[in-house]
Amino acid sequence: MMNNKNAWLKPVGAVLLAGTLVVGGTFFTGALGTPQKAYAESVALQKNIINVVGSGEISVKPDIAYLTIGVETQADTAKEAQSANSTKMAKLNTLLKDTWKIDVKDIQTGQFYVQPNYSYSEKEGQKVKGYTAYHTINVKYRDLSKIGQLLDAASNAGANRIDNVRFSTENPDQYQEQVIQKAMANADLKASAIAKAAKRQVGLVLSVTQASVETPTYMENYKVMAGTADSGAASTSVEPGEITVKTTLNVVYEMK
Repeated sequence: MMNNKNAWLKPVGAVLLAGTLVVGGTFFTGALGTPQKAYAESVALQKNIINVVGSGEISVKPDIAYLTIGVETQADTAKEAQSANSTKMAKLNTLLKDTWKIDVKDIQTGQFYVQPNYSYSEKEGQKVKGYTAYHTINVKYRDLSKIGQLLDAASNAGANRIDNVRFSTENPDQYQEQVIQKAMANADLKASAIAKAAKRQVGLVLSVTQASVETPTYMENYKVMAGTADSGAASTSVEPGEITVKTTLNVVYEMK
């Protein structure tokens, strides 16, 4: 029985020894030479590739606007400021929901605070001089041809903080195929130019990675101060313009 046990252990020891030699950097012919061959092939491949970044973009018409509309009220006490501001905000919300038929899910509170206002003099130092209540809502609106009319109506209802209008597209994925094709064509052009300069040819595409997708918003500044709205004047003109959908691709080509 002892002889059989020793006969079984010897091959295992040989395998462990061979593994140690490979890790130590000594390679043998046959199966143990495979890591060295794979490493050599990897180095050769790195010398015969072209790695470029292709970019693509398309201009599209926006289909949604994001509005930030608010009311700011000043009063002698915090309670008075908040109460007056709440009355104006209630009127504004009624206008948006009932008159302009904007869905509740498209109206969301942005900021809300009540804070003291301070004055300073050498004689009295810092002193509280009234309070300011501030409340804004973020509104999504899709009929872009009526944005100016909506802003005028909000201003007439008491909104005195309309900071900006942002235009965007609600579903940027619908443009992905077009913008990716443009980015790939741009990568092909760059790879061909590089191969030509190196007196080589472009081979197969080895890998493609989408590095980024951007859907910037176009911002229209719109400042309104209390009491400036004139219901008899023409509607405010707000032009949606166009926005740009972009993407970039990291593309690796074989170089022949």
